[in-house]
Amino acid sequence: VQLQASGGGLVRAGGSLRLSCAASGAISSIRVIEWYRQAPGKQRELVATITRADSTNYADSVKGRFTISRDNAKNTVFLQMDSLKPEDTAVYYCAADSVTTTVVARYWGQGTQVTVSS
Repeated sequence: VQLQASGGGLVRAGGSLRLSCAASGAISSIRVIEWYRQAPGKQRELVATITRADSTNYADSVKGRFTISRDNAKNTVFLQMDSLKPEDTAVYYCAADSVTTTVVARYWGQGTQVTVSS
């Protein structure tokens, strides 16, 4: 499984960004896609998840502001981020939990920088 994250940038507080995570390879083995973020000097934090059954979950800090969704035809998961705050500034990573008959693995995409100015 390969993941390609994109969509980061610089935005003012209150603005919006949409991150994309394009998956390729053994797509059928993916069970869950997750978005994480890591701010300077802080631990990586789970932001949102979406399962194959389209069940979603969010960190309390982003509930009501972020929405995770996917386009199966494009093998892409999106993270729509609205009402952004300076504390949302971080490098955002997508990850995929893959299960096959022989291997259980987590794959990571490269990070994409999100910077929210006050």
